[in-house]
Amino acid sequence: MSTYFFAEGNIGSAPEFHEYPNGNEEPRRVLRLNVYFDNPVPVKDGYEDRGGFWRPVDWWHRDTEHWATLFKKGMRVVVLGREERDDWTDEDNNPRTTYRINARGVGIMPYRIEALTLSPKQGSSPDPELVGE
Repeated sequence: MSTYFFAEGNIGSAPEFHEYPNGNEEPRRVLRLNVYFDNPVPVKDGYEDRGGFWRPVDWWHRDTEHWATLFKKGMRVVVLGREERDDWTDEDNNPRTTYRINARGVGIMPYRIEALTLSPKQGSSPDPELVGE
């Protein structure tokens, strides 16, 4: 079972990159994030979080090894994907359920970012307007 998911939250721990063999094919790569999706509600003195929740986020993509270096704990992100239910049994043979996000994309929100450097497109020279002096 899965449900469409789109929300904004904060990365709660350092991202984890994993690579899995895939026979003779290119290995499968995943970036694992632990994200707190808050629910800010306006109150007299600003905002109060009501009903936020943690979710593990799995982002399968060939470039996740590079992206693991870009994402940091505390960073604000927006996640697009599917929420999936994962039923499993713990070591004491008790049934457990975990809900995780199978991400299609994870975007960095610009909060607290001090600088940004873009790499040139492959096969082209850098745009002079985007290169810092």
